[in-house]
Amino acid sequence: QVQLVESGGGLVQAGGSLRLSCAASGRTFSTYAMGWFRQAPGKEREFVAAISWTGRSTYYRDSVKGRFTISRDNAKNTVYLQMNSLQPEDTATYYCARAKLGILSITSTSTENYDYWGQGTQVTVSS
Repeated sequence: QVQLVESGGGLVQAGGSLRLSCAASGRTFSTYAMGWFRQAPGKEREFVAAISWTGRSTYYRDSVKGRFTISRDNAKNTVYLQMNSLQPEDTATYYCARAKLGILSITSTSTENYDYWGQGTQVTVSS
């Protein structure tokens, strides 16, 4: 059984930074791509970023490009999301998820491509 536990959320002013972490259980973490999604109240869950199993390939939604960075440490079974220049529209619950495959593809932006999810961590950006 795979468990994902997010941490690092909080309240920050616009322009500030946060670093989210997602710790994964299980010995197969390093063979799967990982993703970050977010969900604001009343909205659907949306893709934020994904990283391949090696960490060499990454993909971002347009609105976070240049501000967010996804990375992973396979030795620590952890994936990170560094978020800079945060804006009020980034306010949401952020979820990490394990992909069904190790590589990234066009389907990496879809929740259907992920089979394990964390419980989420709240990020609130004040204006």
